[in-house]
Amino acid sequence: MPSTFSIRLAVPADTPVLRKLIAASVRGLQAGDYTSSQLEGALASVYGVDSQLIADGTYFAVETADPEGGASPVIVGCGGWSKRKTLYGGDVWKGREDSLLDPAKDAAKIRAFFVHPAWARRGIGTIVLDACEAAAKTAGFRRLEMGATLTGVPFYKEKGYVEMETLAVPLSNGEALPIVRMGKDV
Repeated sequence: MPSTFSIRLAVPADTPVLRKLIAASVRGLQAGDYTSSQLEGALASVYGVDSQLIADGTYFAVETADPEGGASPVIVGCGGWSKRKTLYGGDVWKGREDSLLDPAKDAAKIRAFFVHPAWARRGIGTIVLDACEAAAKTAGFRRLEMGATLTGVPFYKEKGYVEMETLAVPLSNGEALPIVRMGKDV
């Protein structure tokens, strides 16, 4: 039976669930593109919940009915967009640039997409991306950029994003995480 998904803005109370979802997504879906040392280093120093996105009202949670029959829906995916300069990284990332972007000349940032591995390839990423693109466009942005993981590059290419450059994000354990800066006009 196909699942029905709903999308809503994430709220601060979602943070503990989002942390678990992000860790499960990274370890479960990115293992084919990164070493376990890179993934653990990224979880410790780059990936994570970005409370600024939640506070700005630009971070979404995708829910579905609890597969175990619980009364409350479960969050199975998340992602957002930003009107700030930071290209990637959660609260733990030290390279943040939280100044506001100018929609007339800057690109909004597509940020922090994670899907629980048990729910992968069911359209959750598309639901979130469509919501982000629409919201950024409504806010006046005409260009979008992101720092895509190697795992996410094929998905974003399929959605019309173009590779611009490869970056090496320094991790706290001394390693680097390759990501791809991608962009799209909307």
